[in-house]
Amino acid sequence: MTLSEKIYNAVKKIPYGRVATYGQIATICGNPYYARAVGNALHKNPNPDEIPCFRVVNSRGELTKSFAFGGLNAQAELLRAEGVEVIDGRVDLKKYQWRG
Repeated sequence: MTLSEKIYNAVKKIPYGRVATYGQIATICGNPYYARAVGNALHKNPNPDEIPCFRVVNSRGELTKSFAFGGLNAQAELLRAEGVEVIDGRVDLKKYQWRG
């Protein structure tokens, strides 16, 4: 299995209404230093309908300014549709982070 496939499989596990960080997904994939690789893979997400990359945020809970599927507002709208509160481009990790 390629690293990208591992990343996509991990992201598919993030539950509805929760978020994970790039570093968290990297750790799940075997190396906490792969956070940039996670971002790169998600930017090339081959199936955004099945791989919910919008649920991945940075370590401060900030949304990506270069969300590949519609930009910052699209990511915020998708998260809000799942009940995740987004304030000033950020989510509260204490409240919404997946602990998987």
